[in-house]
Amino acid sequence: MRDGSWPPAPPPLAQPVVDNHCHLEWPAGDDPRSLERQLADAALVGVTRVVQIGCELESARWTAAAVAQHPAMVGGVALHPNEAPVHADGTHESGVNYEQAFAEIAALATGERIRVIGETGLDYFRTPVAGRAAQVTSFRDHIALAKELGMPLQVHDRDAHEDVLAVLDADGAPERTVMHCFSGDAAFARACLDRGFYLSFAGVVTFTNARGLREAAAVTPLSRLLVETDAPFLTPHPHRGAPNAPYLIPLTVRALASALTTAEADLCEAVSVNAEALYGPW
Repeated sequence: MRDGSWPPAPPPLAQPVVDNHCHLEWPAGDDPRSLERQLADAALVGVTRVVQIGCELESARWTAAAVAQHPAMVGGVALHPNEAPVHADGTHESGVNYEQAFAEIAALATGERIRVIGETGLDYFRTPVAGRAAQVTSFRDHIALAKELGMPLQVHDRDAHEDVLAVLDADGAPERTVMHCFSGDAAFARACLDRGFYLSFAGVVTFTNARGLREAAAVTPLSRLLVETDAPFLTPHPHRGAPNAPYLIPLTVRALASALTTAEADLCEAVSVNAEALYGPW
């Protein structure tokens, strides 16, 4: 059930942490909060840095401008796997074709505070079968761009585990590859970890029915683990259905710490170290 009100802030974390993936340009809730408010609220609970992801042309432009102005943010740009097919078939509302759209993403990616290519990948939930070839083409182009620029890659994988791995294996994954909003079980986690990927867990891991996801987290070494909101989506329990924002990441951190039987402070430290290894200093 949708709830447009903002949840109360959780107790602050024991140590600062990084939100690995959020979309702060999206209006959320019955009373949308400004970017400045969202960053300030996050800092009060220990979420001092965020990775802002722009995965449409308009949001990628917004991201490039926002990260240049706010030291707490670094950014990523890409064409989302659900965007690529409509650019490719000429039905995108902007009228911009795929080649033009990808060229703009590639140009934006050279900005000093753009630190990751993403999110890109495959989404078999929203895009029909006819659009999958365009998704694969886009995914491969983004993989090549990340390697050309020496940048990490954030991968979107929805209902497409095996095909995502097949493309990454065939083309060669960038040295630093992140499975954003990891959604697989322990076996899929091991397959990703065997390839050297990082796994980023969102608020879904707090849901009552997410036992398999918690088992996946439990087999993930701290050295390969990240935490994200995917805000304004995937609000953690007990506020599922309400708007999400980086200030709610402590709920996910604590669920992960429990799944890993790890101290909260140790998990926060590991996430911060991993984020800087991926994206460099803020």
